[in-house]
Amino acid sequence: MKKKLVKQVSTFFEGCFNAEPQHIFLSPGRINIIGEHVDYNDGFVLPAAINKYVCFAVSQNEGTQCSLVAKDLNDNYSFDLNDELKPVDKMWVNYFLGVLHQLKQRGNLKGFNIVFSSTIPMGSGLSSSAALECGFAYALNEIFELGLTKEEIALIGQKSEHTFVGVNCGIMDQFASVFGKKNCVIKLDCNTLDYEYHKADFKDYTLVLLDSKVKHTHLTSGYNVRRQEVEKGLAVIKENFPEVKTFRDCTEAQVEQVKQKLGDTIYRRCLFVVREIQRVLDAVDALEKSDFVKLGSLMLETHDGLSQNYEVSCEELDFLVDAVRNDKNVLGARMMGGGFGGCSINLVKKGTEDELIERVSREYKAKYHIALEAYKVKIAKGTSLYKK
Repeated sequence: MKKKLVKQVSTFFEGCFNAEPQHIFLSPGRINIIGEHVDYNDGFVLPAAINKYVCFAVSQNEGTQCSLVAKDLNDNYSFDLNDELKPVDKMWVNYFLGVLHQLKQRGNLKGFNIVFSSTIPMGSGLSSSAALECGFAYALNEIFELGLTKEEIALIGQKSEHTFVGVNCGIMDQFASVFGKKNCVIKLDCNTLDYEYHKADFKDYTLVLLDSKVKHTHLTSGYNVRRQEVEKGLAVIKENFPEVKTFRDCTEAQVEQVKQKLGDTIYRRCLFVVREIQRVLDAVDALEKSDFVKLGSLMLETHDGLSQNYEVSCEELDFLVDAVRNDKNVLGARMMGGGFGGCSINLVKKGTEDELIERVSREYKAKYHIALEAYKVKIAKGTSLYKK
């Protein structure tokens, strides 16, 4: 699969620029086992890179002209490195321009030609955007010897999304894409960016993603509103409990004590965040003990919290989780990502995946008239130079 993607992108590059690319880079999408919407709330998250990639074929040139070719979109964009960089109408281009805007301040760049293609499904909550940003930053760092650390590359990707795309995202997606390690999840402290790897050997179980194929339009606005709500909530909690600096210092009992002051909506948002931060710690413990039944129950708790208290799920995602909730071959399931569409992540007994996919696809089609997409994923290494 990986080799096929590399070959297709290389061949397309040759067709565009009449030369072989000098370098190939692969930047993976990511899953998050647990810890949703806490990366911007000073929590811990438990992501991993997966074996779905954005592939970049790259060559530098001696001038200042830059060409970006989006193979999958059959689209391209060219500009001069000396041009003032600002967001443009083509949204996919902004992911690149936001990164380049920062890199121009860090070193001597030359013109370049890039063709990219992806096996990360768009809009499915697998962070194709972070893979795009970080893969591009990683590639330019390598070819122009900018000396950036992996952490700097992740932060550049995040800032690009804030400034040129308009999504005020946390650091998790970019960090997982860059720091991913084969067969390991990353316990990431979103406060300090301290991280540790934990072996993710699910033994008799495997991960299956069920893609709802819906993306409700209020993803960006809903995401930014949630951030505002929890910021207001934290301010109220701090007023009443000066010892609390972040949600990580906050207890469920403290949230309950200021319930009236918070109001129902903000109370539920804060309750979810405090519980979810604890669930990540419990999930790490469950992984270390290979207690997959516990891990599965934590995933279901997360989904219910995201659906009822944080209200970022949607009818279709709730349906997908409910469809497997009582299946003896599924230990846990939840919606994954920003919400309002995208995928559910399911911990499924090996050997039963196809049967599960077939059943849920049939039920989903009957209910919503939408063809479900399913992905069996493996945990893979982060952004890297592809070596033939």
